[in-house]
Amino acid sequence: MKPLFLLRPEPGWSVSAQMARDMGLDVHGRPLFDIEPVEWEVPPAKAYDGLLVGSANVFRHGGKRLEKLTKLPVHAVGEATADAARAAGFLIGRTGRGGLQNLLDDLAGRELHLLRLAGEDRVTLRVPDGIAIDTRTLYRAEPGSLAEEDIALLRDGGVVALHSGAAAERFKVECDRHELDRTRIDIAAIGPRVAELAGESWGSVHTAEAPGDSELLALAQSLCQTGGDG
Repeated sequence: MKPLFLLRPEPGWSVSAQMARDMGLDVHGRPLFDIEPVEWEVPPAKAYDGLLVGSANVFRHGGKRLEKLTKLPVHAVGEATADAARAAGFLIGRTGRGGLQNLLDDLAGRELHLLRLAGEDRVTLRVPDGIAIDTRTLYRAEPGSLAEEDIALLRDGGVVALHSGAAAERFKVECDRHELDRTRIDIAAIGPRVAELAGESWGSVHTAEAPGDSELLALAQSLCQTGGDG
């Protein structure tokens, strides 16, 4: 069985790692990013019809300023983000499945002014007619490095699970920096955009059936057991 490498930030790394171990996978890796808050200005809540949120990190790192926006419904990219919003005292307007663009498309046909709360690295969205979006940046990802023991293991190959475009781009940088042979590495990407950002020359690149951690780990399990051609 090939080793699995996880690169997402905490607290997600530990959650994914435990789930993968419960699936019988040989888990390695470390977060390639540390998430830290940034200063941001809160606009008047009355100017908006709702919040558009693509990550639970918004509620982990947004601070007390978020309390001024709790009267606005949250349109959350997925269940984990919706759960974090509820824990922070927000009501949920809509919970998406399939990425933030799909969620926004589901809101099409309505006249809405949304406030998007996001990190510095974020997906570019196609905004439907009738919807206006303002954006505030609440956090950033500080890049890190691969651990020496992971570099040594990756020289013999493995499966790398990529939860974000930022992770895909950073992993490419680390592979080039340490002159790792991409053809020995299979990529499991959480969505098409992440797979695209991962680039080429890998042993194989595969996309999860849905953009969730469980679906991504199920894909990674298959690759670990059968290899990229399985």
